[in-house]
Amino acid sequence: MKTMVLAAGKGTRLAPLTDKTPKPLLPVDGKPLIFHLLTQLRQAGVNEVVINTHHLGEQIEQALGGLDPSGIRVHFSRENQLLETGGGIKKALPILQQPMFWLCNADIFSDFDFNTLPTQLLGNDLAHLVLVPKPASRDAGDFDYADGRITSRDGDYVYAGIALLHRDLFKGSPDGPFSVRDLLFAATAQNRVAAQVHSGAWTDIGTPDDYQRIKGPTQTP
Repeated sequence: MKTMVLAAGKGTRLAPLTDKTPKPLLPVDGKPLIFHLLTQLRQAGVNEVVINTHHLGEQIEQALGGLDPSGIRVHFSRENQLLETGGGIKKALPILQQPMFWLCNADIFSDFDFNTLPTQLLGNDLAHLVLVPKPASRDAGDFDYADGRITSRDGDYVYAGIALLHRDLFKGSPDGPFSVRDLLFAATAQNRVAAQVHSGAWTDIGTPDDYQRIKGPTQTP
Protein backbone atom coordinates (compact mmCIF):
# COMPACT_ATOMS: atom_id res chain seq x y z
CA MET A 1 0.00 0.00 0.00
CA LYS A 2 1.56 3.28 -1.06
CA THR A 3 1.39 5.97 1.60
CA MET A 4 1.56 9.76 1.42
CA VAL A 5 3.25 11.41 4.41
CA LEU A 6 2.66 15.13 4.84
CA ALA A 7 5.89 16.74 6.06
CA ALA A 8 6.11 20.12 4.30
CA GLY A 9 4.71 22.45 6.95
CA LYS A 10 6.73 25.10 8.76
CA GLY A 11 5.57 24.20 12.26
CA THR A 12 5.21 27.89 13.08
CA ARG A 13 3.54 27.35 16.45
CA LEU A 14 6.52 25.26 17.58
CA ALA A 15 9.04 28.03 16.93
CA PRO A 16 11.85 28.47 17.85
CA LEU A 17 12.23 24.65 17.91
CA THR A 18 11.36 24.49 14.22
CA ASP A 19 13.41 27.48 13.08
CA LYS A 20 16.37 25.23 12.29
CA THR A 21 14.83 21.76 12.53
CA PRO A 22 11.76 20.63 10.57
CA LYS A 23 9.03 19.31 12.85
CA PRO A 24 9.19 15.71 11.51
CA LEU A 25 12.82 15.52 12.67
CA LEU A 26 12.25 16.66 16.26
CA PRO A 27 13.49 13.84 18.51
CA VAL A 28 11.10 11.62 20.44
CA ASP A 29 12.53 8.74 22.49
CA GLY A 30 15.92 9.27 20.88
CA LYS A 31 14.94 9.28 17.22
CA PRO A 32 13.19 11.67 14.81
CA LEU A 33 9.42 11.78 15.05
CA ILE A 34 8.96 10.68 11.44
CA PHE A 35 11.01 7.53 12.07
CA HIS A 36 8.39 6.34 14.57
CA LEU A 37 5.72 6.73 11.89
CA LEU A 38 7.77 4.93 9.24
CA THR A 39 8.35 2.05 11.65
CA GLN A 40 4.61 1.73 12.24
CA LEU A 41 3.95 1.78 8.50
CA ARG A 42 6.60 -0.84 7.85
CA GLN A 43 5.07 -3.10 10.49
CA ALA A 44 1.81 -2.88 8.52
CA GLY A 45 3.51 -3.98 5.31
CA VAL A 46 4.07 -0.58 3.69
CA ASN A 47 7.19 -0.61 1.51
CA GLU A 48 6.80 2.65 -0.41
CA VAL A 49 6.02 6.18 0.77
CA VAL A 50 5.80 9.60 -0.83
CA ILE A 51 6.87 12.47 1.44
CA ASN A 52 6.21 16.08 0.52
CA THR A 53 8.81 18.61 1.64
CA HIS A 54 9.19 22.37 1.78
CA HIS A 55 10.43 23.89 5.06
CA LEU A 56 14.03 22.69 5.57
CA GLY A 57 13.17 19.82 3.27
CA GLU A 58 16.80 19.05 2.52
CA GLN A 59 17.24 18.00 6.15
CA ILE A 60 14.38 15.51 5.85
CA GLU A 61 15.83 14.09 2.63
CA GLN A 62 19.25 13.76 4.22
CA ALA A 63 17.86 12.06 7.34
CA LEU A 64 15.89 9.53 5.31
CA GLY A 65 18.58 8.93 2.72
CA GLY A 66 20.21 6.23 4.83
CA LEU A 67 17.15 4.00 5.18
CA ASP A 68 17.73 0.28 4.71
CA PRO A 69 17.08 -0.46 1.01
CA SER A 70 15.21 -3.61 2.08
CA GLY A 71 12.81 -1.47 4.11
CA ILE A 72 10.65 1.42 2.96
CA ARG A 73 11.38 3.04 -0.39
CA VAL A 74 11.02 6.82 -0.15
CA HIS A 75 10.02 9.26 -2.88
CA PHE A 76 10.05 13.01 -2.28
CA SER A 77 7.58 15.53 -3.67
CA ARG A 78 9.35 18.88 -3.34
CA GLU A 79 7.27 22.03 -3.07
CA ASN A 80 8.85 25.34 -4.05
CA GLN A 81 5.67 26.97 -2.77
CA LEU A 82 3.95 25.58 0.31
CA LEU A 83 0.82 23.93 -1.10
CA GLU A 84 -0.96 23.08 2.17
CA THR A 85 -2.35 19.59 2.67
CA GLY A 86 -4.67 19.36 -0.32
CA GLY A 87 -2.35 20.99 -2.82
CA GLY A 88 0.56 18.89 -1.59
CA ILE A 89 -1.34 15.63 -2.07
CA LYS A 90 -2.61 16.69 -5.49
CA LYS A 91 0.92 17.49 -6.65
CA ALA A 92 2.07 14.02 -5.53
CA LEU A 93 -0.71 12.07 -7.28
CA PRO A 94 1.47 11.24 -10.32
CA ILE A 95 4.02 9.64 -7.97
CA LEU A 96 1.38 7.81 -5.95
CA GLN A 97 -0.15 6.42 -9.17
CA GLN A 98 -2.59 4.06 -7.44
CA PRO A 99 -6.33 4.84 -7.25
CA MET A 100 -6.24 4.53 -3.45
CA PHE A 101 -3.51 5.32 -0.94
CA TRP A 102 -2.99 5.86 2.75
CA LEU A 103 -2.38 9.37 4.06
CA CYS A 104 -0.54 10.27 7.29
CA ASN A 105 0.50 13.52 8.90
CA ALA A 106 4.17 13.45 9.90
CA ASP A 107 3.51 15.44 13.09
CA ILE A 108 1.37 12.93 14.98
CA PHE A 109 2.57 10.53 17.64
CA SER A 110 0.30 7.60 18.43
CA ASP A 111 0.03 3.88 19.05
CA PHE A 112 -2.36 3.43 16.11
CA ASP A 113 -2.09 0.00 14.48
CA PHE A 114 -2.04 0.56 10.72
CA ASN A 115 -2.99 -3.07 10.22
CA THR A 116 -6.52 -1.98 11.16
CA LEU A 117 -6.69 0.66 8.42
CA PRO A 118 -8.59 -0.55 5.33
CA THR A 119 -6.81 -0.80 1.99
CA GLN A 120 -10.02 -0.56 -0.08
CA LEU A 121 -12.95 1.83 -0.07
CA LEU A 122 -16.48 0.50 -0.34
CA GLY A 123 -19.16 1.60 -2.78
CA ASN A 124 -18.63 5.14 -4.01
CA ASP A 125 -16.75 6.32 -0.93
CA LEU A 126 -13.92 8.77 -1.46
CA ALA A 127 -12.28 8.49 1.96
CA HIS A 128 -11.99 6.53 5.17
CA LEU A 129 -10.80 8.57 8.12
CA VAL A 130 -9.34 7.67 11.48
CA LEU A 131 -10.92 9.75 14.23
CA VAL A 132 -10.07 10.33 17.87
CA PRO A 133 -12.35 11.67 20.61
CA LYS A 134 -12.13 15.44 20.82
CA PRO A 135 -9.27 16.43 23.14
CA ALA A 136 -10.15 18.70 26.06
CA SER A 137 -7.91 21.37 24.55
CA ARG A 138 -10.14 21.67 21.49
CA ASP A 139 -13.25 23.85 21.64
CA ALA A 140 -14.97 21.97 18.82
CA GLY A 141 -14.57 18.71 16.97
CA ASP A 142 -14.24 18.11 13.24
CA PHE A 143 -16.88 15.45 12.61
CA ASP A 144 -19.74 13.47 14.03
CA TYR A 145 -19.64 9.69 13.65
CA ALA A 146 -22.01 6.73 13.80
CA ASP A 147 -21.96 3.14 12.55
CA GLY A 148 -18.68 3.44 10.67
CA ARG A 149 -19.64 6.63 8.83
CA ILE A 150 -18.98 10.34 9.08
CA THR A 151 -22.45 11.75 9.55
CA SER A 152 -21.80 15.51 9.70
CA ARG A 153 -19.27 18.21 10.34
CA ASP A 154 -18.42 19.35 13.87
CA GLY A 155 -19.38 16.83 16.55
CA ASP A 156 -17.33 14.99 19.16
CA TYR A 157 -14.47 13.62 17.06
CA VAL A 158 -11.26 15.03 15.59
CA TYR A 159 -9.56 13.85 12.41
CA ALA A 160 -6.45 12.00 13.52
CA GLY A 161 -4.32 12.78 10.45
CA ILE A 162 -4.58 9.19 9.17
CA ALA A 163 -6.77 8.16 6.25
CA LEU A 164 -7.37 6.05 3.17
CA LEU A 165 -8.15 8.29 0.20
CA HIS A 166 -9.26 7.82 -3.38
CA ARG A 167 -7.58 10.01 -5.96
CA ASP A 168 -11.04 10.94 -7.30
CA LEU A 169 -11.44 13.05 -4.16
CA PHE A 170 -9.24 15.60 -5.95
CA LYS A 171 -11.28 15.82 -9.15
CA GLY A 172 -12.16 19.44 -9.78
CA SER A 173 -9.98 20.68 -6.92
CA PRO A 174 -8.17 24.01 -7.34
CA ASP A 175 -4.60 24.46 -8.45
CA GLY A 176 -2.18 25.83 -5.89
CA PRO A 177 -2.53 25.75 -2.09
CA PHE A 178 -5.69 24.40 -0.45
CA SER A 179 -6.67 22.23 2.51
CA VAL A 180 -7.71 18.61 2.08
CA ARG A 181 -10.28 19.27 4.78
CA ASP A 182 -12.31 21.28 2.25
CA LEU A 183 -12.58 18.18 0.06
CA LEU A 184 -13.41 15.95 3.03
CA PHE A 185 -16.15 18.30 4.15
CA ALA A 186 -17.63 18.27 0.64
CA ALA A 187 -17.46 14.47 0.49
CA THR A 188 -19.10 14.27 3.93
CA ALA A 189 -22.02 16.32 2.62
CA GLN A 190 -22.41 13.64 -0.09
CA ASN A 191 -22.24 10.78 2.47
CA ARG A 192 -19.07 9.43 0.85
CA VAL A 193 -16.77 9.21 3.89
CA ALA A 194 -16.35 6.17 6.13
CA ALA A 195 -14.46 6.20 9.44
CA GLN A 196 -13.13 4.35 12.43
CA VAL A 197 -12.33 5.58 15.94
CA HIS A 198 -8.92 5.19 17.57
CA SER A 199 -9.21 5.24 21.35
CA GLY A 200 -5.54 4.75 22.19
CA ALA A 201 -2.67 7.18 22.59
CA TRP A 202 -2.59 10.05 20.09
CA THR A 203 -0.99 13.49 20.08
CA ASP A 204 -1.06 16.11 17.35
CA ILE A 205 2.20 17.96 17.96
CA GLY A 206 1.17 21.54 17.35
CA THR A 207 2.58 23.43 20.33
CA PRO A 208 5.64 23.28 22.61
CA ASP A 209 3.41 21.86 25.37
CA ASP A 210 2.29 19.04 23.05
CA TYR A 211 5.90 18.25 22.24
CA GLN A 212 7.00 18.38 25.86
CA ARG A 213 4.36 15.81 26.81
CA ILE A 214 5.67 13.20 24.38
CA LYS A 215 9.40 13.85 24.20
CA GLY A 216 10.11 13.56 27.91
CA PRO A 217 11.92 16.04 30.17
CA THR A 218 15.51 15.04 29.38
CA GLN A 219 15.63 15.35 25.59
CA THR A 220 16.65 18.40 23.61
CA PRO A 221 15.84 18.92 19.92
